[in-house]
Amino acid sequence: MKYLEFKEVFGEFPLISSSHLFNVTSKPRSLRNRLTAWQRKGLVVKLRRGLYILNERERKVNPSRIFIANALYSPSYVSSEYALGYYDLIPERVRDVTSVTTKKTTKFENPLGTFRYQHLKPELFFGFIQTQDENGLPLLVAEPEKAILDFIYLNLQDFRDKERDVFTVSYRFQNLENLRRARLELFGKRYRNKVFLSVMGNLLAFIAREGS
Repeated sequence: MKYLEFKEVFGEFPLISSSHLFNVTSKPRSLRNRLTAWQRKGLVVKLRRGLYILNERERKVNPSRIFIANALYSPSYVSSEYALGYYDLIPERVRDVTSVTTKKTTKFENPLGTFRYQHLKPELFFGFIQTQDENGLPLLVAEPEKAILDFIYLNLQDFRDKERDVFTVSYRFQNLENLRRARLELFGKRYRNKVFLSVMGNLLAFIAREGS
């Protein structure tokens, strides 16, 4: 298969996986070899082993980084720092896309950015929603309450024995009044960690103080 044919077939695909190659050719190994050559020419971008995307000029669909994060490592959903930025709960622009997964902690670096994944126990893999990006592609993102709880849980040592000011001084959380208290309490109880529950209590007290 020549590149023009390949582009015609996959131009509207948000991502191209190895399984797609088996559907368009009887010689997938030969096509994978061509993919390597096309990568060197900058025609195809490798995101990880077995997952590719056409270069920005050639592709007709530009998937969001959240969609890519979901696809790179599954099961996963975007949470923690990146989700906090997504919901405007912190003022900083977060460059790395952060996700949680029931698999082992890992990281992928490719031309589209750095994608980090932290392990959560299966019983804590909840509290995410499916939405869409500007292309109508499905996204899995933590609810805002789950995003902040995941962040605290995964960085618990930084919150241990700290005063409530840690929420504004160290991490500069903002717009916390938009969080649903009942949701925080419901989700928080499922972590079953005494230190975490103590920090969550401080968070709830801080939100109540700020809202009064």
